[in-house]
Amino acid sequence: MQQPIVSYHKDDEDHWVANLSCGHSQHVRHRPPWEIRIWVTSQQGRDAMLGYNLGCKLCERDLEVE
Repeated sequence: MQQPIVSYHKDDEDHWVANLSCGHSQHVRHRPPWEIRIWVTSQQGRDAMLGYNLGCKLCERDLEVE
C-alpha cells in the first residue's frame, strides 16, 4: 500500500528512515548498486521527497491478514 513520507529520522546505525503517514517507517538507504536513492544524502533531497509515496509492506501485510 502506498503511503506518503511525512518526516525522517536516523536509526541507531545512523541510517535514514522515512516516517510514513500510516505510522509505520521504512529505511531509505542509498547503497549502490542495490538501492539508488541519491536524494537521501542531502537535506534538500529529503525535503523534496516529503509527500512522496512509498510502498508500506506492513500495511500490505495487515490487509492480507484481514
